[in-house]
Amino acid sequence: MRGNYDNSAPFYDRLSRLVFGKALVNAQKHFIPKIPANSSVLIIGGGTGWILEEITKVHPAGLNMTYVEVSARMTALSKKRKIGLNNVTFINLPIQQVYTDQHNVIITPFLFDNFTEANLSPLFAHIQALLKPGGLWLNTDFQLTGKWWQHVLLKSMLLFFKVLCGVESWRLPDAGKQFRLHGYITESEKTFYGDFVVTRLYRKS
Repeated sequence: MRGNYDNSAPFYDRLSRLVFGKALVNAQKHFIPKIPANSSVLIIGGGTGWILEEITKVHPAGLNMTYVEVSARMTALSKKRKIGLNNVTFINLPIQQVYTDQHNVIITPFLFDNFTEANLSPLFAHIQALLKPGGLWLNTDFQLTGKWWQHVLLKSMLLFFKVLCGVESWRLPDAGKQFRLHGYITESEKTFYGDFVVTRLYRKS
């Protein structure tokens, strides 16, 4: 992964809220109540770490979370979050270089849109090997549903982050195809922001 969000860390959350309001936050929060108590949770690309506090509101104790973030500045901000009595291990590396025990839950918030179609398959295979059979995968990302403004907004975002952060992708890769190829079951989904944002709850077969 070439993209690194160090340059955007100081203003990333404010920019997100300026453009999308609470849509991105609400999408990522939507399935947090589905996380089982006392789970082992792997969060990949969690940004500034606000999601840790949202998880802690539901589970103030008992979780063992591994927080993987390639940006050192994002990781530093994440370490300041309130995590209650949960345990969090922070790893400041690309996920491709991370090897852990398998987890009960994986969370990937807006991760796959950073990758090209060619790079998505080996990335997905690496991540899904870190999830226990029967485990849950909470994935949130952008999608195109045919509305003209979605294409304009997506291209604008990708150009902005390509220049600022070195993101490699020019278009959305087909992450849904990877979930289908690996036999994941879609248990539930919900869309936000005019269907431009979708969050899905998958279960590993």
